[in-house]
Amino acid sequence: MSQHGEEPTTANQGQPRRRSAPWRLFTRTLSKAWDGNIFSESAEAAFWQALSLAPLMLGLLGLLGYVGDWFGRSVVQQASGQIVKFSETIFSGEVVENIVGPTVEGMLNDGKGAIVSVGFLIALWAGSSAMSSFVDAITVAHAQYGVRNEVWQRIFALLLYMASLLLLIIGLPLIAIGPDLLPRFFPEPWRDVIATWVSWLYYPVLGVLLVLALATLYKLALPRKLPWHRGVPGAILAMAIFLLTSASLRFYLSGLSATGYTYGALATPVAFLLFLFFIGLAIVGGAYFNSAIEELWPAKPTRRQRRKWRRLELERVNMELHTEDDKGRRGRPASTPRKPRRPAKQPAAEEASEDDRTAEEPAQEAGTSGPAPSDTEPPASRDGQDGGRAQSLSPPGVKPS
Repeated sequence: MSQHGEEPTTANQGQPRRRSAPWRLFTRTLSKAWDGNIFSESAEAAFWQALSLAPLMLGLLGLLGYVGDWFGRSVVQQASGQIVKFSETIFSGEVVENIVGPTVEGMLNDGKGAIVSVGFLIALWAGSSAMSSFVDAITVAHAQYGVRNEVWQRIFALLLYMASLLLLIIGLPLIAIGPDLLPRFFPEPWRDVIATWVSWLYYPVLGVLLVLALATLYKLALPRKLPWHRGVPGAILAMAIFLLTSASLRFYLSGLSATGYTYGALATPVAFLLFLFFIGLAIVGGAYFNSAIEELWPAKPTRRQRRKWRRLELERVNMELHTEDDKGRRGRPASTPRKPRRPAKQPAAEEASEDDRTAEEPAQEAGTSGPAPSDTEPPASRDGQDGGRAQSLSPPGVKPS
């Protein structure tokens, strides 16, 4: 406060205070997610995931049966055990015991023969429905839905689903080895050290691989692709949302089962659908987070995008030029007569002779039937030469001679 009791004025006084960047990002993400109806999209993804579970297991374990011919039957059994064990960390015990476990066992025994059937192709199409719902939700989050043709987008989701199946087939033997069997592949003196490192790094590395896979999905799903690193923040947020929501749901279900107030026969399907809903919520929420980041801090165009935009701009300019030329040709007559050039000024004598010639031409045309008049006759006799009715040139009162 100054000596006179007045508060000092600042330059920024009266201007609205600008919000911080994290708060703007948080509010923008919530606004975009709410406008995009994130809960309906997550519920749709959960529904298609539930319908795609059996086809997914059929394709995954059916192909794994052929991999077992290379790695051995024990590896296939260990892989199926790791699938069930990993499912226990995601779903509740009832879901794994009543849904996931029997599905894995049935597909592992019968899937190899069914892979060559027409039903397997139908299963591939049905299994890709979950991937298609995620691709649609990601494109909606970035306001790019409809840029890609709808039929091609469905086929594109099928191709992504088949690529993910192949990656899972390659990665399942590594998952089957697990943190317990991996140290056995190293020499005896190193096994204790390797076992310690594996016990600490196995699940973090698995989480990093999942984050990389989600970032790749966020990049490939968009028709107008962003740089790959732009999908990493949304992938990290998706992992955080899923871990938080799944842990909360597991805690709630464990407390609910302890009190004895359950849904009875519907408890397992309801819990399973809730887990799938949170998976969809995490992936779609990560897409909206990436979209908010792109809106607040747009990414610089890549070199490939700059070349493409320059090519499209040149094509647009050429098309406009051709359009203007076509309009000009349609508005102009087919053969436009040109005006003759104006002759240079001639001398006065030449102009007078030209006037005399133009005046004599009609007279010559009129007198072609009779003899040409002589030059000594006056103009009046020439004009009145019609049978001797020439007018006299004598003064009045005098008889002409």
